[in-house]
Amino acid sequence: MELDSLYQEVILDHYRSPHHKGLSDDKDIQVHHNNPSCGDEITLNLKVQEGKVSDISWDGVGCSISMASASVMSDLLIGKTFREANVIFEAFMELMQSKGRSDGDESLLEDGVAFAGVSKFPARIKCALLSWMAFKDAAIQVME
Repeated sequence: MELDSLYQEVILDHYRSPHHKGLSDDKDIQVHHNNPSCGDEITLNLKVQEGKVSDISWDGVGCSISMASASVMSDLLIGKTFREANVIFEAFMELMQSKGRSDGDESLLEDGVAFAGVSKFPARIKCALLSWMAFKDAAIQVME
Protein backbone atom coordinates (compact mmCIF):
# COMPACT_ATOMS: atom_id res chain seq x y z
CA MET A 1 0.00 0.00 0.00
CA GLU A 2 1.35 3.43 -0.92
CA LEU A 3 2.04 5.93 1.84
CA ASP A 4 -0.49 8.43 0.45
CA SER A 5 -3.20 5.75 0.54
CA LEU A 6 -2.27 4.82 4.08
CA TYR A 7 -2.44 8.47 5.15
CA GLN A 8 -5.84 8.87 3.48
CA GLU A 9 -7.05 5.83 5.42
CA VAL A 10 -5.79 7.32 8.71
CA ILE A 11 -7.68 10.54 8.02
CA LEU A 12 -10.85 8.68 7.04
CA ASP A 13 -10.61 6.44 10.13
CA HIS A 14 -10.43 9.51 12.41
CA TYR A 15 -13.30 11.10 10.48
CA ARG A 16 -15.54 8.02 10.70
CA SER A 17 -14.68 7.27 14.35
CA PRO A 18 -13.53 10.55 15.88
CA HIS A 19 -11.81 10.49 19.24
CA HIS A 20 -12.99 12.78 22.06
CA LYS A 21 -15.96 14.07 20.05
CA GLY A 22 -18.88 15.16 22.18
CA LEU A 23 -18.66 18.18 24.46
CA SER A 24 -17.96 17.49 28.11
CA ASP A 25 -19.65 19.66 30.72
CA ASP A 26 -16.49 19.50 32.82
CA LYS A 27 -14.39 22.28 31.29
CA ASP A 28 -12.32 25.30 32.17
CA ILE A 29 -12.82 27.08 28.86
CA GLN A 30 -14.90 26.73 25.73
CA VAL A 31 -14.03 28.27 22.37
CA HIS A 32 -15.80 28.23 19.03
CA HIS A 33 -13.99 28.68 15.73
CA ASN A 34 -15.25 28.59 12.19
CA ASN A 35 -13.76 28.70 8.73
CA PRO A 36 -15.93 31.16 6.79
CA SER A 37 -14.43 30.12 3.46
CA CYS A 38 -15.89 26.61 3.68
CA GLY A 39 -18.35 26.60 6.59
CA ASP A 40 -16.44 24.20 8.88
CA GLU A 41 -17.06 24.86 12.59
CA ILE A 42 -15.67 23.50 15.83
CA THR A 43 -16.48 24.04 19.48
CA LEU A 44 -13.70 22.92 21.79
CA ASN A 45 -13.79 22.40 25.56
CA LEU A 46 -10.51 22.37 27.45
CA LYS A 47 -9.93 21.10 30.97
CA VAL A 48 -6.66 21.77 32.80
CA GLN A 49 -5.37 20.13 35.98
CA GLU A 50 -1.98 20.61 37.59
CA GLY A 51 -0.60 22.44 34.57
CA LYS A 52 -1.59 19.71 32.12
CA VAL A 53 -4.26 19.39 29.48
CA SER A 54 -6.41 16.88 31.32
CA ASP A 55 -9.19 16.75 28.74
CA ILE A 56 -10.19 18.03 25.35
CA SER A 57 -13.68 17.46 24.08
CA TRP A 58 -15.08 18.89 20.91
CA ASP A 59 -17.96 18.93 18.51
CA GLY A 60 -18.17 20.29 15.04
CA VAL A 61 -19.32 20.04 11.49
CA GLY A 62 -17.15 20.05 8.45
CA CYS A 63 -15.07 18.14 5.99
CA SER A 64 -13.18 14.95 6.74
CA ILE A 65 -9.91 16.88 7.09
CA SER A 66 -11.13 19.32 9.75
CA MET A 67 -12.95 16.69 11.79
CA ALA A 68 -10.11 14.14 11.57
CA SER A 69 -7.60 16.81 12.54
CA ALA A 70 -9.62 17.59 15.69
CA SER A 71 -9.60 13.90 16.58
CA VAL A 72 -5.84 13.58 16.05
CA MET A 73 -5.12 16.83 17.90
CA SER A 74 -7.10 15.78 20.96
CA ASP A 75 -5.29 12.43 21.06
CA LEU A 76 -1.92 14.16 20.86
CA LEU A 77 -2.46 16.91 23.42
CA ILE A 78 -4.41 15.28 26.25
CA GLY A 79 -2.07 14.58 29.15
CA LYS A 80 0.56 17.05 27.99
CA THR A 81 1.85 20.13 29.77
CA PHE A 82 1.31 23.36 27.88
CA ARG A 83 5.01 23.41 27.02
CA GLU A 84 4.79 19.89 25.55
CA ALA A 85 1.53 20.76 23.76
CA ASN A 86 3.17 23.84 22.25
CA VAL A 87 6.04 21.75 20.84
CA ILE A 88 3.50 19.47 19.16
CA PHE A 89 1.45 22.47 18.00
CA GLU A 90 4.53 24.08 16.43
CA ALA A 91 5.51 20.81 14.73
CA PHE A 92 2.04 20.51 13.20
CA MET A 93 2.13 24.16 12.08
CA GLU A 94 5.51 23.57 10.46
CA LEU A 95 4.13 20.50 8.66
CA MET A 96 1.16 22.50 7.38
CA GLN A 97 3.43 25.29 6.14
CA SER A 98 5.80 22.90 4.36
CA LYS A 99 3.86 22.84 1.06
CA GLY A 100 4.45 19.10 0.90
CA ARG A 101 8.21 19.27 1.46
CA SER A 102 8.06 17.75 4.94
CA ASP A 103 6.84 14.37 6.12
CA GLY A 104 6.64 15.53 9.75
CA ASP A 105 8.13 13.91 12.83
CA GLU A 106 6.12 10.73 13.37
CA SER A 107 7.54 10.24 16.86
CA LEU A 108 6.05 13.62 17.83
CA LEU A 109 2.97 13.91 15.60
CA GLU A 110 1.95 10.23 15.40
CA ASP A 111 -1.22 10.12 13.21
CA GLY A 112 -0.73 13.85 12.54
CA VAL A 113 1.83 13.02 9.84
CA ALA A 114 -1.11 11.79 7.75
CA PHE A 115 -1.87 15.44 7.03
CA ALA A 116 1.45 16.00 5.21
CA GLY A 117 -0.32 15.78 1.86
CA VAL A 118 -2.85 18.41 2.93
CA SER A 119 -0.03 20.97 3.09
CA LYS A 120 0.16 20.86 -0.73
CA PHE A 121 -3.31 22.39 -0.97
CA PRO A 122 -3.53 25.91 0.51
CA ALA A 123 -7.33 25.89 0.62
CA ARG A 124 -7.31 22.73 2.78
CA ILE A 125 -4.64 23.88 5.25
CA LYS A 126 -7.23 26.03 7.06
CA CYS A 127 -9.39 22.92 7.44
CA ALA A 128 -6.57 20.99 9.08
CA LEU A 129 -5.67 23.90 11.35
CA LEU A 130 -9.18 24.80 12.54
CA SER A 131 -9.12 22.71 15.74
CA TRP A 132 -5.44 23.51 16.39
CA MET A 133 -6.15 27.24 16.32
CA ALA A 134 -9.13 26.68 18.63
CA PHE A 135 -6.81 24.86 21.04
CA LYS A 136 -4.27 27.69 20.89
CA ASP A 137 -7.03 30.23 21.63
CA ALA A 138 -8.35 28.14 24.54
CA ALA A 139 -4.84 27.66 25.96
CA ILE A 140 -4.15 31.37 25.88
CA GLN A 141 -7.44 32.15 27.62
CA VAL A 142 -7.00 29.52 30.32
CA MET A 143 -3.44 30.69 31.03
CA GLU A 144 -4.49 34.33 31.54
